[in-house]
Amino acid sequence: MTAILTKPAVLTAVILALAGPVWADDAAMTEEVVHRHLAAFGAGDMDAMLADFTDTSVMIANGTVMTGPEEMRPAFEAFFAEFGKPDVVFEMTGEVYNGRIGYITWHADTPDNTYETATDTFLVEDGKIVAQTFTAKITPK
Repeated sequence: MTAILTKPAVLTAVILALAGPVWADDAAMTEEVVHRHLAAFGAGDMDAMLADFTDTSVMIANGTVMTGPEEMRPAFEAFFAEFGKPDVVFEMTGEVYNGRIGYITWHADTPDNTYETATDTFLVEDGKIVAQTFTAKITPK
């Protein structure tokens, strides 16, 4: 018996082959990396946070694209300064992990701003964050 593949079936097979296998362990590894990253942020450990990225990692936040840890450093320094102040309230409201993708939702209140809703999305490969996006509805005080 000869199998007949339609163009959509061939295209799907090519995409799946290029994407590589998605294992259940990918989601567990992604969650571990995201939790390590968040713990470093909570501890105020800039070096540990930046170590989660590679030189070619990309972060997109508020319309700005940053590549590599050194371009990301000023953005994280601003977050560290704001979230390191007294009386900050931070609550993670959701986490979803699927393969190499992690997605978190949160809200926070700092002396400077109210983050009514915020999200971060992470793409993780080989234990490193290769892409991160951030967006939030921020109301200055």
